[in-house]
Amino acid sequence: MKIATFNINGVRARIETLTGWLSEAQPDVVVLQEIKCQDEGFPREPIADLGYNIETHGQKGFNGVAILSKLPLEDVARGLPGDDIDEQSRYIEATVLGTRAVRVAGLYLPNGNPQPGPKFDYKLAWMARLQAQARRLLDSEMPAVMLGDYNVIPETRDAARPEKWRNDALFQPESRAALRRILFDGWTDAVRLRDPDATRGPFTFWDYQAGAWQRDDGIRIDHVLLSPQAADLLIDLGIDRDERAKDKPSDHVPVWVDLDA
Repeated sequence: MKIATFNINGVRARIETLTGWLSEAQPDVVVLQEIKCQDEGFPREPIADLGYNIETHGQKGFNGVAILSKLPLEDVARGLPGDDIDEQSRYIEATVLGTRAVRVAGLYLPNGNPQPGPKFDYKLAWMARLQAQARRLLDSEMPAVMLGDYNVIPETRDAARPEKWRNDALFQPESRAALRRILFDGWTDAVRLRDPDATRGPFTFWDYQAGAWQRDDGIRIDHVLLSPQAADLLIDLGIDRDERAKDKPSDHVPVWVDLDA
């Protein structure tokens, strides 16, 4: 079961980018972030034509997440528990029925800038709620994959120029510590299984400005976390870096894992 995350940065504006990658990469399951449309505005037909079931949790003009799956989906849940008045569409979860059932959680974690301030406070509160939900997923003992745009740079090696991000919410000690707390509960950062000793990168995001892509001035903020049961099923993983060089790209690239499921 090949499971991927892709912050598409506007699904209607980049539908050809998305369908081109889907046709080439052939993932079984994809979680999307920043679809930037309401559910009824999601461009379903070209994606359904490629064999995907589609579940969305949209929002007008901002945010929005989705799950695309060639396999059956059950028990779809929308919204991160813990705050009944949170209206931002940032979390979707479902069980994917392959040879084994896998719980997949797709998330778009708040950016948090400017910091300090209410947006940063919201980010940290959201991460606390995410940790609580992550613990519930662990308690289920079902293989679980929690993936998406975390908007957190975990370590200095995850940025080409760490000093550039010193005052950014993505790289604050509080943000990084909140992610570490989730990992310390028993989750595995899949990318670091492949490159545990890497001193630079790999990256998953390059800004559109200042020639960041051309200079490889990137950061790693798109993460795939595996529960112990999912980590035991890991076959392969990858980052589709070349997508950033194509026409009308997102500023993020897909990250994927292949599980024996």
